[in-house]
Amino acid sequence: MTAPPRQVASALSSPHGFFGRQGGVSEGIFASLNGSFASGDDKERVGENRRLMAAALGAETITTARQTHSSNAIFVDRPLDPSALPEADALVTDVPGLAVAVLTADCVPLLFEAPGLVAAVHAGWRGSMRGVIESAADLMEACGADRTAISVAIGPCLRRESFEVRHDLIDEVTEAFPNASKFFTPLNENQQLYDHVSFVRAQLVDAGLLEGNISDVGGDTLADQRRYFSYRGASAAGEKRFGHNLSAIVRPQ
Repeated sequence: MTAPPRQVASALSSPHGFFGRQGGVSEGIFASLNGSFASGDDKERVGENRRLMAAALGAETITTARQTHSSNAIFVDRPLDPSALPEADALVTDVPGLAVAVLTADCVPLLFEAPGLVAAVHAGWRGSMRGVIESAADLMEACGADRTAISVAIGPCLRRESFEVRHDLIDEVTEAFPNASKFFTPLNENQQLYDHVSFVRAQLVDAGLLEGNISDVGGDTLADQRRYFSYRGASAAGEKRFGHNLSAIVRPQ
């Protein structure tokens, strides 16, 4: 089998990939490059998918944490034990060959790099509100990075045109961040469109990153379900289970 395709039109220099749903061995609703062991997919197939992605990156292995839409950022110096994963939504490492990754199915994946360091961040709307982006930048700085030298790439996610929200989400976001009202556009009496990617960009800059060091590879997970797994797409189809896109970055050997 050939290596799975990567969407890598970012400015990052470290080997990295925003992997979609094509190029793996999973079947059915998980076809074919599902990266999540917790999705209900066959674990051997997921393991093979991860091996394919690691090979595409030139990494020895890929590691992920148990994501809970938190602000937790942790440093990893070895692959995490799949049977006892820590809760974290951002992983930082300086270990060559160890790819850190996050799983998404509409949320925003972020990949960071700085001299000697790489990180993967799961920046859903809840985690972003709770400070996961700043936590990741803080941890990278604690590990020796200069914030102005950190580069980041934004991956495929639920884009503004697809992110329909109701007033409960709007109220929660704008109560915590009054200036975030500019990221919402009325759609009808009950719904608005949320430009969460722009909210994430603003938080990256607020965390001390330079605007010029932020790139975006594009991709709308709901609008292009042939290429990406989407929670909203699966829900609309009546599916209770769904696959996950995996986004990973590795410090070169």
